[in-house]
Amino acid sequence: MNSPVSASEAVNFGLLHPKVQRWVWQQGWSELRDVQDSAIPAILEGDTDVLIGAATAAGKTEAAFLPICSKLAENTGPGIQALYVGPLKALINDQFRRTEELCEALDIRTHRWHGDVAGTRKQALLRDPSGILLITPESLEAMFVLRGTQITRLFGSLQYVVVDELHSFLGTERGAQLLSQLHRLEIAVKRRVPRIGLSATLGNMSLAADQLRPDNGDRVTVLESAATGQELRLQLRSYVDERPDSEESSDTAVRSIADHLFANLRGRTNLVFANARSRVELYAAELADRSVTAGVSNEFHAHHGNLAKELREDVEAMLKDPTKPTTAVCTTTLEMGIDIGAIAQVAQIGPPPSVASLRQRLGRSGRRDEPAILRAYCATVAIDAETSLLDSLQLPLVQTIASIDLLLERWCEPPEPSRLHLSTLIQQLLSLIAQHGGARPAEAYRVLCGAGSPFSTVTTAQFADLLKTLGAKDVLTQAGDGTLLLGGCGEPTVNHYTFYAAFQTPEEYRLVHSGRQLGTMPIDFPLYEGLLLVFAGQRWRVVAVHEEDKAVQLTPAPGGKPPHLGDSGGLVHSEVRAKMRTLLEGDHAPAYLDQQSRTLLEQARRKYAALELDSRPVIADGSDTLLFPWTGDRRLHTLAAILNDTRMEAAVDGAALRLVGTPREAALTALTRVAEGPVPDPGELARKIESKATEKFDRWLSDDLLCAQFASAVLDCPGAVHAARVLTA
Repeated sequence: MNSPVSASEAVNFGLLHPKVQRWVWQQGWSELRDVQDSAIPAILEGDTDVLIGAATAAGKTEAAFLPICSKLAENTGPGIQALYVGPLKALINDQFRRTEELCEALDIRTHRWHGDVAGTRKQALLRDPSGILLITPESLEAMFVLRGTQITRLFGSLQYVVVDELHSFLGTERGAQLLSQLHRLEIAVKRRVPRIGLSATLGNMSLAADQLRPDNGDRVTVLESAATGQELRLQLRSYVDERPDSEESSDTAVRSIADHLFANLRGRTNLVFANARSRVELYAAELADRSVTAGVSNEFHAHHGNLAKELREDVEAMLKDPTKPTTAVCTTTLEMGIDIGAIAQVAQIGPPPSVASLRQRLGRSGRRDEPAILRAYCATVAIDAETSLLDSLQLPLVQTIASIDLLLERWCEPPEPSRLHLSTLIQQLLSLIAQHGGARPAEAYRVLCGAGSPFSTVTTAQFADLLKTLGAKDVLTQAGDGTLLLGGCGEPTVNHYTFYAAFQTPEEYRLVHSGRQLGTMPIDFPLYEGLLLVFAGQRWRVVAVHEEDKAVQLTPAPGGKPPHLGDSGGLVHSEVRAKMRTLLEGDHAPAYLDQQSRTLLEQARRKYAALELDSRPVIADGSDTLLFPWTGDRRLHTLAAILNDTRMEAAVDGAALRLVGTPREAALTALTRVAEGPVPDPGELARKIESKATEKFDRWLSDDLLCAQFASAVLDCPGAVHAARVLTA
C-alpha cells in the first residue's frame, strides 16, 4: 500500500485549483497518496517530464490529472491541451469515464479516439479541438497519415502528454512507434511538451526515464511511491501428474488445480492468470464443467485478446458488478490498470512471465485496506526412474518460488536497454511521407533519427542503406528534386488500415455461433468440420468452415481441446535464474509452500546435489551434454548461437543449454574456446542465424540492417562469453 497523506495536511494540496480541491472533497477522499501529493508541484510547473511509479490501484491516474486539470482550468483555450495515450481501448474507455467526472466539474471537455468511437464524435473534435484527448498509438498514427496537414492546428496548444502503463511499451516496436509520434508532435508544434509517464514500479526507474525522454532521461523527475508493508497472504500449491509419458500427461494436475480453484474462489470476484491463451481456455472450460456438475450458475469466464470485444466487455462488466461474483481466467489482458472493481484473490498458474508481471497481477488484489491474496499453482510430473534429468530438477516449481521470493524482496526486472527498431522506422518514414505528401531525405533523417528520437542511434549510413533498399523494392520512389514519395508497394501499404499498428497482425478465422462472433484464431490452425475445440471457456464442435470469408460456424458440444493461439512466455532474467540456483543449493523452505511443494523442492535439491551441479555445471545426459550457467534467456540463446556456429547442435532447454549428441569433454573444449577467445561480433553472428525477420516490415530491410536489428534485440555476446567462463571456471 502507499503512504497516505491527509488531504488537509498535504504539503501541496493547496496548489491545486479551488475547483479541483472541491472535487477531491466531494469524492469523500480523506487522504492523498504519496505520489499524488508529490506530483502536484512537479506537473504544475509544466517545464519538466515526470515519471510516476506505483503499484496498480495506487492512484497514478489522479496523480497526473489532478494537477493537469488544475492547469487547464486556468486556461481553457482552443485546441487539444492534454494528450493521453494508453495501450488498450478498454483502458482508454475506463480512464475516459474517470477523467470525465473530474473534467465536468471544471468545464474541461474530454474526448476519446479509437476504432470503436463513433465517427460523428471524431468529426466534432476535428471541427472544434479542445480539452483532453485519450487515444491509442494506432489511432494517433492514423491521424498523422490521414490528417497530416491538421496536426499543427489540432495540437498547437498542447501542454501535456500522458503515457499510461509505460512499462507495457518499453523495449517494444509499439513503444518505439509511440516515442517517434511524440517526437514528431513536438516538431510540428515547434516546442518541447512535458511528458508524464505512469508505470508500475520497475527495477530501474532511470532506464524507464531514458525511454520516456530519449537522450534526456537524466532530466526526468522520477516519483516512486513508498511502500508501507501491505499485508500479503500467499500459498504455492503443487499437483503431481502420475502419467508423465501419456498424451494427456497434465490432465490429473489440471483437474486437481481446477478443483481447488472452484472450491476456493466461488462466491467472490477474482482473477486467475494462466499465462497462455490456450491454458486460459482449458481452465475456464474445466471450471465451467464443475459449475454444471454442481448445479450452480457459472462464475468462471475466459478473458484474452482473441475473444471478441463484446465478450471481453461482458466479463469486465461482471467483474465491476458487486452483486455478481465473477472469476476471470485471463492472460495479460487484465494485468493493466482497467478498473474492474474490488478483486478478492489473484491466482497464478505456472511460473509468471516475469517478477514485474507478478507484481502487476498481485496489485489487482488487496484494495481498500484488505490484504492482497495470491494463490500460486504448479503442475508437475511424478519423479521415478524414467523421469528425465531436467524434469527431476522441478525447474518450473523452482522458478515460481524464485519469482515469489524476488517479489517479496522488492526486486523486479529493469527495462531492457533501447535497441534498433528498424521495422518501425520504416513505418514512421512512410507515415511521415504520407503526412506531408513527401519528404527530403535529410529532413526525414533529422525528424526521425535526430536527438530525442527513439531512432537516434541509427547512423546516416544505415539510413542511406534503408532508403536504397526501400527504393529497390518500390516501397519508395524519388522525384526529380530528390523528394521521397510513396512507391508502388508503399502506397497501398499506407492506405490499408493494418498499417497503423507497428506490430504484426496475422490473418485469422472468425469463430461464430448463432450469428454472434465469439472471437478469432490464427489462420494456420487446422480447422475442419466435426473438430471439437474449447473457446470462450465453452466446448464446441465445428459445423462448417467458410474459407471465402474466413468464418467458422460452431455449435455447443462436449469434449474438445483449446486451440493454440500463439502462446509464448517471456524471457527469463538472469536474476531469476541466479535465485533458482540459490534455492537449489540452500535448505530453507519458504513458509508459503504447501507440503507437496516442500516435498518436490527437497527432491529437486537432492537431485541437484547428486549431480554435483554446484561444482560441475556441465554434465552428460545420455548422448547429450547439458550446460547450467544459471543465466538469463538472452545470454543462453546467444551462447547457443555461438556454439551452433562451431557446428554443434545447441538448443535452449528451459534453464539449461542442451548440446545434442555432444560428449561432455567435447562440450568443455568448445566452451573453453568461447571463454578464452574474443567476444564475437554480434552483427557477424546474426548473419549466420536463420529466420531473423520477425517484425512487421523486416521483409524490406537489407541483410546488413536485418542483422544489426536482430543483434540489438536478441544477442548479448559479452554476456554469453561470461556464461562460458562461468561454466569452465
